[in-house]
Amino acid sequence: MAGMTSNEEVVNDFDALAATKTYSGSSILIVDDEPGMRNFLEKSLKKECGLIEVAESIDEADALRKRCHFDLMIMDIRLPGRSGMEWIQDLRANGVQTDVIFMTAFADMNTAIQALRTGAADFILKPFRVEQMLSAVRNCLEKQQLTRQNFILQRQVDQFYEMDGMVGSSDAIKEVCSVIKRVAPSPSTLLIEGESGTGKELAAKAMHEYSGRRGAFVPINCGSISPDLLESELFGHVKGAFTGAHQSRQGLFTYANAGTLFLDEIGEMPLAMQTKLLRVLEERVIRPVGSEREVAVDTRIVAATNRDLSAEVEKGNFREDLFYRLNVISVKMPSLAERKEDIPLLASYFSATLSAQLGVQSIPFNHQDLIALQSYHWPGNIREFKNIIERSLLLGKTPIDCIQRSSVNTSAAAEADKFDYPDSWTIQDVEKHHMMRVLESAAGNKSEAARRLGVSRKTLERKFQSWT
Repeated sequence: MAGMTSNEEVVNDFDALAATKTYSGSSILIVDDEPGMRNFLEKSLKKECGLIEVAESIDEADALRKRCHFDLMIMDIRLPGRSGMEWIQDLRANGVQTDVIFMTAFADMNTAIQALRTGAADFILKPFRVEQMLSAVRNCLEKQQLTRQNFILQRQVDQFYEMDGMVGSSDAIKEVCSVIKRVAPSPSTLLIEGESGTGKELAAKAMHEYSGRRGAFVPINCGSISPDLLESELFGHVKGAFTGAHQSRQGLFTYANAGTLFLDEIGEMPLAMQTKLLRVLEERVIRPVGSEREVAVDTRIVAATNRDLSAEVEKGNFREDLFYRLNVISVKMPSLAERKEDIPLLASYFSATLSAQLGVQSIPFNHQDLIALQSYHWPGNIREFKNIIERSLLLGKTPIDCIQRSSVNTSAAAEADKFDYPDSWTIQDVEKHHMMRVLESAAGNKSEAARRLGVSRKTLERKFQSWT
């Protein structure tokens, strides 16, 4: 291993490397009984970090630690009176988890293993090149920053997680979650209505999770199965029931027994199958195709449709009695255009989760980006929104650049530049300022202001109450 050059050359080398990125908010404690090493590290790291403290012994270091929080400690293992390893072991036993980089000139494999077992972030042999120390420090501080950012993001997301997978703070999505929580424990059927891509299956999964039913959640898209095969798919069949039935097979009702069967796009179900489904709902028994025996089932039905089933009933495309049997409890999933106040949260959520899945960097969103996203009409709803975020992550572009410019009201973002605000403002300050300005432009008409903001009047009034 190459030895160190002069301190002056090393510090100059360190300065050149550190110029690219700093951690001005970080604090480091250096513990070493050699004055030269303490001075060298202090001088080198003070340009990289905000606070640097030095100590020559464990007692001095412990006194500093009790007075000040340190993000990182860099210490020699062999110190007068008490070793750094023993001190860290005692700190860990008392719940102190500060990252540590150990240094030593007298290392063997057992020492290195023991250091890592104490939870050391890194282990560096003396003499070392400055690049080694800088890399170790950066790795520790970057990991801490990511951990903190993820924790904060998770806390933010948790505030709006009414149910698994359903993110939002709008009145519309809160109403959906409230209904699902209330009716989930009952055995009643649920009909979920809404446009494609609004999250109907997520709502059905949430209903199952909150129901407490011990069986599985089994989804089926009624429009994707051939009408000739749908009955067999749902009820099962016996061997020889039809051409190609070489062996008996259980249906999805059986697989979902004691659980939930999600019938997506129920409006696509043929009329003949609607009659058979109605009997199952009323009698709680199924008859596999080709069988003479009925089988009792305990399956909770949740159905979903993007059609207006009441209109389909009038047209004769859907059985009226089945419609009323399914529509015991109904939930309308709001379109994204009806819950545009959720777009900033959804953008952050999808950017964080998809970037982790794809292994790419997440996207920062500025004020103009969010205004432009809120100006788009989102015909594909949440599904389209998620796809746009994924596309932007993969291409390294902003989400707006991944949408046809003709579809986006870029003038809305440009207009926002005329109403800039100080960087010191919080999100709540910006929200209050914007809502006040829109209300003023609407001549005090709260209904009109709520329409322009894309929120309900109830939400607007609740916000104003919290500010007074």
